[in-house]
Amino acid sequence: MRVNRLVLHNFRNYVNLNLDFSANINVFIGPNAQGKTNLIEALYLAAMGRSHRTNTDHELIRWDQAAASIEVIFFRQDVENSLKIKLITSQNKEILYNSHPLPAREIVGSLNAILFSPEDLLLVKGAPALRRRFLDNEISQANPVYYRQLLAYNRLLGQRNNLLKKIRDGRAAADLLSPWDEQLADAAANITQKRMESIKKLTMLANLHHRKLTGSRESLTVNYFLNGARQNKVGDLNGWYHEQLEQQRKQDIFSGSTGIGPHRDDLTFLVNGKNLRNFGSQGQQRTGVLALKLAELEFIKSETGEYPILLLDDVMSELDVARRSELLLFIRERIQTFITAADEQYFAHIKFGKFYHIQGGMVTE
Repeated sequence: MRVNRLVLHNFRNYVNLNLDFSANINVFIGPNAQGKTNLIEALYLAAMGRSHRTNTDHELIRWDQAAASIEVIFFRQDVENSLKIKLITSQNKEILYNSHPLPAREIVGSLNAILFSPEDLLLVKGAPALRRRFLDNEISQANPVYYRQLLAYNRLLGQRNNLLKKIRDGRAAADLLSPWDEQLADAAANITQKRMESIKKLTMLANLHHRKLTGSRESLTVNYFLNGARQNKVGDLNGWYHEQLEQQRKQDIFSGSTGIGPHRDDLTFLVNGKNLRNFGSQGQQRTGVLALKLAELEFIKSETGEYPILLLDDVMSELDVARRSELLLFIRERIQTFITAADEQYFAHIKFGKFYHIQGGMVTE
């Protein structure tokens, strides 16, 4: 996977930008609030069909403009492709893949990208939603079918929750839940099964990187926490979800929300058998996150046959010298990488790739 060119028009603080990239490392240097992260955001938007900073597309359009666009020219399996996204105020985004319309739900998996930002350093000790998103993004890019199943599950979940509220308020009968429960249980089983399978491979890859980062002193294990399951083991997932939805029906009606399903599950990280969240130092937690991110790159390569591009948004300042060196050593001449930073000193020893200075939405190489 390699991005050759990024073209922006009225995107964030960029009026017009046409930028060619190195196949190795691309570093964007400049003060804060000058547009470095906007370049990372544009590449992420092309990969995932959404921004990692906002859920509102019109915020991506330059102030006082009616529309914006981004275009990415990239190589996948040595074949050149183009992906263009048009953002129009008060309208849904338009996506063109090799000049042909592409539904937003099908964009994931076209251009694979891994984002590593300071928020990801909270992966171990942050909220469960952050860990679920980490896992879902990883699997979705390697398996677009999973992504569509996830979208379908979330739609079913929203519809069931709306029905629960109507039943609670006396505007619908409780027996209307049965067909929704059947569909939701099937969808939940498919998602959970794929997550559990992926965690096995992720654990192996993450532990290899973690042992290298710690000089073989520590081992990292990633476990999938199935909410509501005793000892976290279930034989027939489909049957188990049917049973749980039936048992929790009264409680769900009372709360107006579904209390069981993959939207409630979590990941736990163990280092040498101890919970990293509760017993790990900040340094150990950051080492664990870095190992997970490196494993994520390897996971997608193992599933798709090539590495994704890597987006490092202001993360170098959050890593110590040893972790920065290990990260740069891993990606060098292997993974096309885009890095934002306010200080050039982190890259003083790098003699490869391209460096760009960003100032007020202007880019100079």
